[in-house]
Amino acid sequence: MTDSADQPDFSGVDLVPADSLASRMGIVITQASAERVVGTMPVAGNTQPYGLLHGGASCVLAETLGSVGAALGAGRDRFAVGIEINATHHRSASAGLVTGVATRVHGGRTLASYEIVLTDESGRRVCTARLTCLLRDAVPGSTVPGNTVPGNTVPGNTVPGDGAGAGRP
Repeated sequence: MTDSADQPDFSGVDLVPADSLASRMGIVITQASAERVVGTMPVAGNTQPYGLLHGGASCVLAETLGSVGAALGAGRDRFAVGIEINATHHRSASAGLVTGVATRVHGGRTLASYEIVLTDESGRRVCTARLTCLLRDAVPGSTVPGNTVPGNTVPGNTVPGDGAGAGRP
């Protein structure tokens, strides 16, 4: 277990940049640590032609939350890249918000895995996803777009909430 005194303070850090996919989908991160990330996404605007929550939208929420957790746990001078996601869609959602909770299953030096559970406003499970991220050392002097992480010493490192894998250039 990591001592919380060793963790950077991410309060006030925008984990969902305005120009990201996650922002366009209305994703809001409400809690974030390497162990657990919580966020919401509206169903409205994220539906398939039948008016139901699109399965791809569920995957974007799941990957966003898991990628943020992996990036937070990667440490200084490192970044996370999503390499595998799978999802089981249990039931439909047609209105309101879905809430996702990403819980770290494994956090090693090179891989981090998260289970992400999405629920509707009644607390019913809508989707269960699993995400694996590769944790990489940043190349010294490299630029990964959008650095906003306090204490990160490699120019351009980031914790994006774009659903494309945290830190992916």
